[in-house]
Amino acid sequence: MAPPTEKVLQQRPAVAASVDLFLGMNQTEKRRAIELEAMKRNHQIASWRYEAVTLKLANDCRYTPDFLVINLLGQMTFEEVKGHWRDDARVKIRVAAAKFPEFAFVALRLEKGQWCMEVF
Repeated sequence: MAPPTEKVLQQRPAVAASVDLFLGMNQTEKRRAIELEAMKRNHQIASWRYEAVTLKLANDCRYTPDFLVINLLGQMTFEEVKGHWRDDARVKIRVAAAKFPEFAFVALRLEKGQWCMEVF
């Protein structure tokens, strides 16, 4: 009878999977995402997600805000980040704010390096 063979497991170093937090974002969205990530790491907000939620506004009409931001109290704000506004985007965020009053909706527009905020 042959002796039992021992399997030698090769040790591989643990490697964390790399996640691109900015995948699919334009430059304006990426700038805001960098700020949100810094706020999260400095414990100013609990969390943020990019295009994580799609809201149904009506039959065949949906709206996906750029960012979902959760503050330290668990309250959710949807942020729309724009370099410039198109009429349909402004209408959708207004309809969303009216239909879902339990959430805050804000638009951020970058002007001369500063964010201009509009609350809906």
